[in-house]
Amino acid sequence: MLLGEHCLSYNGEVLLFQLSKPKHGEGAADKTMNLCVRRMVFNRDTKLFVQKSSGVFSMRAHHLNIEIICCSCATDSRTGIILPCVLMKKQKHNSLIKYLLLLLHSSNQFEQSFHFKLDYELKEDIRLFAGPSVLWRHANKLFYISSNTCTVLSAPVQLSSVVWTGEIKDEGTVVLGVRTACLSESEDDDEFSTSDRAIWGTEFFGYSIETQKMLSGTCFMPHAYSRVVSSVYVYKNEKLKKQLQISLVAITHKNQLIWFQDGFPKGVCELPYEKPCSVKTAVTSTNDLLFIVSFASGNICVAQRRDSLQVASKWQKVKSVLVDDFIGSGSEQLLLLFKDDSNSDIFSTFEITDLGGVNYASGINYKHDVPTAKGLQENGLLTVRALETRLQAGYTSVRELQQHLRLKKRVILQSCRALLDLVEGRTHVLPTAEEVKCRREYRSILHSAKPFEGLVSLWDDVENPPHSLSKETSSSNIPEHFIKKLWQRVVSDSLVVGVELMESFYLSLSDVSLSLVMDQDFSSISPVIKCQNKIIKLNKAFSALSVSSSQIEPPPKKIKMDLHSKNDLKEEFPKRYSSVRLDGAKTAVAVTSLSPLLAFHRVCCMVLLHAKKQNLRNDSLQESKKITVLCGKILLSLEDISSEKYSVKMPRDNIYCTGSMEDILAVLAVSVRFSFEIVSSDCTLTPVNSWLLGEMACIPFKECHDNLFCHKAGNLCGTVFNWTLKSPFEGVLTLFCRNLTVLFQCLHSLTRVLPPSCDVKLLRSGRKDVLTEQLALALEKEMLTSRSSFFSKESNAKSNLTWGSEPSKKISGAPAASLRNSEEGVQQFREKLQNEREECVLSMNQTMNGALYRETALKTAEAQLSTDMIVWRLS
Repeated sequence: MLLGEHCLSYNGEVLLFQLSKPKHGEGAADKTMNLCVRRMVFNRDTKLFVQKSSGVFSMRAHHLNIEIICCSCATDSRTGIILPCVLMKKQKHNSLIKYLLLLLHSSNQFEQSFHFKLDYELKEDIRLFAGPSVLWRHANKLFYISSNTCTVLSAPVQLSSVVWTGEIKDEGTVVLGVRTACLSESEDDDEFSTSDRAIWGTEFFGYSIETQKMLSGTCFMPHAYSRVVSSVYVYKNEKLKKQLQISLVAITHKNQLIWFQDGFPKGVCELPYEKPCSVKTAVTSTNDLLFIVSFASGNICVAQRRDSLQVASKWQKVKSVLVDDFIGSGSEQLLLLFKDDSNSDIFSTFEITDLGGVNYASGINYKHDVPTAKGLQENGLLTVRALETRLQAGYTSVRELQQHLRLKKRVILQSCRALLDLVEGRTHVLPTAEEVKCRREYRSILHSAKPFEGLVSLWDDVENPPHSLSKETSSSNIPEHFIKKLWQRVVSDSLVVGVELMESFYLSLSDVSLSLVMDQDFSSISPVIKCQNKIIKLNKAFSALSVSSSQIEPPPKKIKMDLHSKNDLKEEFPKRYSSVRLDGAKTAVAVTSLSPLLAFHRVCCMVLLHAKKQNLRNDSLQESKKITVLCGKILLSLEDISSEKYSVKMPRDNIYCTGSMEDILAVLAVSVRFSFEIVSSDCTLTPVNSWLLGEMACIPFKECHDNLFCHKAGNLCGTVFNWTLKSPFEGVLTLFCRNLTVLFQCLHSLTRVLPPSCDVKLLRSGRKDVLTEQLALALEKEMLTSRSSFFSKESNAKSNLTWGSEPSKKISGAPAASLRNSEEGVQQFREKLQNEREECVLSMNQTMNGALYRETALKTAEAQLSTDMIVWRLS
């Protein structure tokens, strides 16, 4: 005997919950009650719903009235997995009412999450949300209970209705409600909002369950709508520059659907029926956003946002409407279950649609409609292609306009610089035609990168022979706009010197490094300071920080390179290739030991930038020549160290770590980077974020929110973390540690909070897609190196052969006809054949001079080493 029936969509399945009593023959008909669940899936062959599996949960029901209050899907806080939830009511006559919250697992086993008792019945604004938790309204007060507390709690708010409950970024679960307007003078609202609430008498407000703080209702909707709005659905929320930006739709008592964005109404449409009660959304295969409105009469309508908000379709006598991917296409569809008094099966009359290419209905033989369906699909494909062509044409026009605007900006900028030079009495240097051509070629090749700041290059490339260092640095006059900033920091026993370069200058360079040269004259020691170089790239627009770490090489390769380079003092940190546009600046950093410098009490160092400036030839092969730029001078003394003038400071407020960008870069420069891939098979990775913010006491940087600074007292303080989720079950944790001891401490602490089934894997430096691209470029460079060396050898061989073949050409110039039958003629042809044989042997065994051979061998070895290293990192 069936007593009640509720349906719920979950992962493309339809769950049917029904209460039933056992048959009388089973002997316990009056003492037990069964909660049955059936999992129904759509069969695309038969176009019918079939039962996949079922489960039963038995309850003692002696003298009890049991019923299903509601069912929904909520996140289980223990695992982070979304599970179906059922709220049950058990009531004795004239007694307390007991409520049970049950979780349904994939094995069809029910689990009682928690229970609670009330002396009143739940009737108003009952909601299930993450935890799982239950929220309701009673006597204009807000109550809630979760599986973590198992205690009924009351929120310190008075409200007349709850219009929405859901998740808001950085706020957790938020309740949007309506209450009587509070016109206290202490509130910091504008005059319009205050007068608005005074006129209408009510206002919207938001209340965060986790943080227990109030949110302004005006970021959702103006207070004037608080008297008419009955239900809300927030389909998008994000924080931009600390401002909450929300997009939602609301239904009103006046039969309207209103679209709001950032607190302002953007569109409205009249609904076809009266008394709307709820609204939800669906995203179709064509990326259309549908708004599904349910009415108290059992009717349904769907609205779309095209040029304006308008009703696209409507249905009557609908028992239930569900949204999920029922056909397994990767997008959402609507499942409409219609009322049918003549049939007790809930799936006797149904329809699956997305108002586009998907449309299945019960009682239709689809075998006769296959040609029509194929024709519609073909027409739809042609239409999409035509629209894509139009979109591409429009995109091309937009790009041309953007290039034109950038050209205007560069002209204005160049004119301003020329005017400044004129006012200050400086000579304005005009670019050469070769530099203009080179920069145009660079723009065509690097069209995806950020445009150059100036029209042409405004600096002179200076060759830097080792013997002319002092002469060159004294005469190099580099314009200031290439070097954005020169700074220095002291971190523990290291001195960090940074040079922030404009990207327009950096894009034409490769193999960038810094040198620190002491300005004082010390005859007994070398003026060049041993240092380690890094290139650090900052992307403020995406709040992402990346450090190009030293490339890990196989030990044999590294030993060979060290022997060949004779313990070169500089380590190379190659340029990373990325499609993300930067904010116009990159930083080259040099790290050196501080202790030896303090022996001189006061040190003045020149900072030199070394790089290869790339030029393009006609055959698209890159030429490069070494340049050296004087960036400036730094001063360091014991007084500066004692007063902590250049020490790293990482202050914090309630939300962010407010250290300067130079301090952040200095910490990263002296740290060692490690990346770990964390994969969980049965639980989400929510404990990692809680571990970072809780046990590790991490606070995000204000300049780059994705990176967290550890403020935990002890050895771990100063460690930088970056946690990136690829999916709820997979993520990458990057640590910037001072040493391996700190790394092991962090990993030991992390393993205690991760589930036992998690797999933690150390990643070698670089993502697979980036390494693949670098491998292709390395192979291309290796091929071009071999070809260039072969061409240089071949050209030398041709010159030698041409010189040696001149006598034979004179012989062949004699009249062949007169000598053909004579003995002298035969002898000349024999000599000619012998010369040709010797020339062939010479061409096959051509020698090279020692200098050319050493240069070719070195270039080939470097190219092969780079290729082998990338292959090893990919393996």
